[in-house]
Amino acid sequence: MNIEVSIIGWVLAATASFLLGISKAGLKGLSIFNVTLMALAFGAKQSTGLIMPLLLVGDVFAVIYYNRHTQWKYIRKFLPWMLTGILIGVFLGKDLPEKQFKIGMVVVIMISLAILIYWERRKSKSVPTHWAFAGGTGVFAGICTMIGNLAGAFTNLFFLAMRLPKNEFVGTAAWLFLITNLFKLPFHLFVWETISLETLVINLKLVPAILFGLFTGVKLVKLINEKQYRIFILVVTAFGAIAILLR
Repeated sequence: MNIEVSIIGWVLAATASFLLGISKAGLKGLSIFNVTLMALAFGAKQSTGLIMPLLLVGDVFAVIYYNRHTQWKYIRKFLPWMLTGILIGVFLGKDLPEKQFKIGMVVVIMISLAILIYWERRKSKSVPTHWAFAGGTGVFAGICTMIGNLAGAFTNLFFLAMRLPKNEFVGTAAWLFLITNLFKLPFHLFVWETISLETLVINLKLVPAILFGLFTGVKLVKLINEKQYRIFILVVTAFGAIAILLR
């Protein structure tokens, strides 16, 4: 594998790593932008594996920093479905037409967003309890995270629907993504072969950018109150869905 990176490619990758750090530090929903920039820098499929070690760096930081806020009952409810989706995504990744996949994903995200906005407007404290809600969003999250590291929209919808406060939202998501990204790692190594010594060298060069993003993100999260945080997640998720379609 021979990866040639232009100066513009390095700028895109460094920017993506910085945004990835901010996202992992708590401003969930930005992942669509760092995924898109990485794809522009290295190509769609290659970037899905190349970004994995950087994701794990962010996951470990987030778990250490927000661990005390983790709500394990929601992870136990969501994780089995997401792992199932990852396994489906492993086999769909090579054959599923990208255009149809993107359109379907955007439709599901937009419908879910509409439901969440309705809940927000009526100030309801109730949360979805039927297994199909966690099952559907979990399977879609798993498929999307395997094919394009784009689970954020679906996990955001699930945690918002559970009405998790800001810190609990971040802490629970941190453990969920650490577990699922570790689960994905062997598939990128041995099935898709998108991780190599060469990609790891690129990762090392991008670590300073992600660390800068992590510390910036921690500062930004502290400045945002609960209501602003929920609005931010909804808005960024909506823009993310549009970005998926245009990508």
